[in-house]
Amino acid sequence: MSWLLNLYETYQANLDYVGEIKRTYNDREYTLLPVSHTTQNAHIEVTVTEDGEFHSAVVIAKDDMSTLIPCTEESASRAGSKVAPYPLHDKLSYVAGDFVAYGGKIKKEEPYGAYIRNLEAWANSPHACTKVKSIYSYLSKRTLIRDLVQEKVLFLDAEGRLIEKWDKKGEELHGEKPKLFSLIAGEQESAFIRFNVRPHSGVTESVWRDAEVYDSFVNFYSQQLGIEDYCYVSGEFVPSTERHANKIRHAADKAKLISANDTSGFTFRGRFTNSTDAASISYEVSQKAHNALKWLINRQAKVIDQRVFLVWGNQDLDVPDPMDDFFNLDSEVESTNPSTSYTNEEFAREVAKALGGYRNKLGERENTNVNIMVLDSATTGRMAVLYYRNMDKNLYLDKLIEWHSTCVWLHRYRKNAKGEFVISPGAPSTKDIAFAAYGPNGSDKVIKGLMERILPCIVDGREIPEDIVRSAIYRASNPVSMEKWEWEKTLSITCALINKKEKCDMALETENTDRSYLFGRLLAIADVMERKALDADEKRSTNAIRYMNSFSRYPERTWGIIQSALQPHQARLGSKVTYYSSLIDEVASKFTSETFNNTALTGKYLLGFYSQRHELYKGKDKGKETSQSSDNTDTMDTSN
Repeated sequence: MSWLLNLYETYQANLDYVGEIKRTYNDREYTLLPVSHTTQNAHIEVTVTEDGEFHSAVVIAKDDMSTLIPCTEESASRAGSKVAPYPLHDKLSYVAGDFVAYGGKIKKEEPYGAYIRNLEAWANSPHACTKVKSIYSYLSKRTLIRDLVQEKVLFLDAEGRLIEKWDKKGEELHGEKPKLFSLIAGEQESAFIRFNVRPHSGVTESVWRDAEVYDSFVNFYSQQLGIEDYCYVSGEFVPSTERHANKIRHAADKAKLISANDTSGFTFRGRFTNSTDAASISYEVSQKAHNALKWLINRQAKVIDQRVFLVWGNQDLDVPDPMDDFFNLDSEVESTNPSTSYTNEEFAREVAKALGGYRNKLGERENTNVNIMVLDSATTGRMAVLYYRNMDKNLYLDKLIEWHSTCVWLHRYRKNAKGEFVISPGAPSTKDIAFAAYGPNGSDKVIKGLMERILPCIVDGREIPEDIVRSAIYRASNPVSMEKWEWEKTLSITCALINKKEKCDMALETENTDRSYLFGRLLAIADVMERKALDADEKRSTNAIRYMNSFSRYPERTWGIIQSALQPHQARLGSKVTYYSSLIDEVASKFTSETFNNTALTGKYLLGFYSQRHELYKGKDKGKETSQSSDNTDTMDTSN
């Protein structure tokens, strides 16, 4: 129950945001819902006067359909033909007293009768406000459909009944297709109606955004809650509930996190007589926890193929996301000087410094914990918590520092605020790791699975799964199968994954005698040497790049092929070749007769390749190229 308790505490700590409308990055409205409220997409807005008379009606634009409405336990979970009216705003078949008169069909109980009785009880209660009384006064007259037809919002057929679907007969009677039929999927009776009240003078808040209306219903409905029981979350003896919220990820989401409505079959398997024997949760805690979760998902969660990745603090909502790269965590990061080579220890200090601001901010409050949650649903009706951690803020930041200091490499694929590519050291984001392992065309299903598997590596310190690393190494060793930008990005991310285990410096390790690392250095020298010999406008891949995959499997044999292909380019370089030849000699001298063989290389060769290539392109040794003697220009043959 810890995740429910932390969500409940988050709601309590953010009461000032209740009912405050915000917009997501894609311009969708969201808010921290009041207790006993939910959201619905409304199609028609009906305005009445304070005296309870009809004023006007319009079809709502698509970008303004989201409506905050009061709801009861029964209406929040209604399905099929069950009659369970919402307290105020609802479908046409519920709110129109003249629904039957215009051809509406009733299966069992009349929806309007149940709706108007509930609304009457609210309007006549001591908690009722003026707007609710005005709406009740109008609807009790049973003239809604008549008024909507006169306003040309609803349309009738030749027999005076509501048109079921728009067809040629409708065009003959009414001409152009009405706007309403473009918004609703079914018949006109399925249109959702929201109500507003026009004051005699001045301007008031819309009913669905009015805090007075929220409070009115919360106070009214709190007097009608069910049997009191012990709440397993709050530890209090208060009214409990067996019906819990849906619409967690979006307005059309039917999956529930808590559900025990199936009393047949093997639901309890003889262990319990009813659902409350397993756990009892109070209505208030359930409402506030679920509403906080909906709000947080809209506000800051990452959602991939309906899987939710959410990180938040109970007191301070905005905490560093473990799935981001260091570039996102440090908003002040700029391009690393190409002539500067970070060691892992130096970069660890940079990471600690960058995250120090978060540590100081979170330290201003006591008992500030960080919550990490992953949610997904296997079916349309059931949702599960796939991963959950509640951690002390300092422990959480220490884990982030460790991750960004060990799974680290130099990356060139990020852009700064000016839109320029920058060289940024650090750990890649989990989404970029998926890019390296599965490519840009990896399905969302695969990507979300990888992100879930990487998360414990960051938060719990587990090893990165070997299949992910192998897949990234395989792709990085096949540069000819992808565009240059894609390969460069894949290469640096793969180096970070390998380095999490190998713990090499990002700077070139000239004393490293690991055979894979040394072979990687040789490949980089060959690549840069040939690239220097080519014309500036020559875009083709070098022989080192073309043979990279074969080189990783059969290094000794393939190195001989690459050396042979290098000879024409060595001739074009002239005296400059001496520098590269001596460098190859230097690297080759570190092999022993046992290590220079055809055994397949480990992923560590990519570290040697990247570091050596970066060192050569920095340009600090340019002077050496021309200062070397032009004698002994032949490259040492290490293929034998």
